[in-house]
Amino acid sequence: MNKTPTLYLVDGSSYLFRAFHALPPLTNAQGEPTGAMYGVANMLKRLLEEHNPKHVAVVFDAKGKNFRHELFPEYKANRPPMPDDLRCQIAPLHELIQVMGLPLVSVPGVEADDVIATLVKQARAEGWSCQVATSDKDLAQLVDEQVTLVDTMNNSQMDIAGVEKKFGVRPEQIVDYLALVGDTSDNIPGVQGVGPKTAAKWLGQFGDLDALMQRADEIKGKAGEHIAAGAVQVAGDGPECGNGLA
Repeated sequence: MNKTPTLYLVDGSSYLFRAFHALPPLTNAQGEPTGAMYGVANMLKRLLEEHNPKHVAVVFDAKGKNFRHELFPEYKANRPPMPDDLRCQIAPLHELIQVMGLPLVSVPGVEADDVIATLVKQARAEGWSCQVATSDKDLAQLVDEQVTLVDTMNNSQMDIAGVEKKFGVRPEQIVDYLALVGDTSDNIPGVQGVGPKTAAKWLGQFGDLDALMQRADEIKGKAGEHIAAGAVQVAGDGPECGNGLA
């Protein structure tokens, strides 16, 4: 009996920022920053040693703006520019990953999570399982019986039950959950006065955002008024699945 193939997808952009902020400002003999490279290389090495994946790819955000900025011009407008000592490590890190023999994927006009979502969709269609190495909460919406999120920093996994425990909603409700609570890191406002507990409570009661808005008269207070007025900024940071990737 053949074992179901597993595709390992590494959110390289997530790894990059985690490594940069977690490690001290390391440098090489020439004084060039190397901390982020060192951290990512160690995380990839750990993943390879512990899981020994036969099918794996490391996915990075492409340089420049993407379709989210067209949908919502204020997307990530609150973020400061990338530090120079991080920016200068990206190109050599990409080279290092390729020298390690790992496929590196970066698609202009979309983010890493869009590429990951597309590859997950294609893997599902082939009956494969997927392990997505990331700390990005947006990717929790991909979790199902075939897809699990893994965090190699603390050796943890998040399946369907894990998503429900952490967010209080099912994976298929994550998009609506994020639309309600917003995301300050990406400058997505959400609904004023609605936090994680309230969003989870509403989605547990109404099922999805459409039903919630249609029954907004049942919500009391200012939050209900905002919902009734259609003041829901749909989060532009959820993965977009496409079919054009190999």
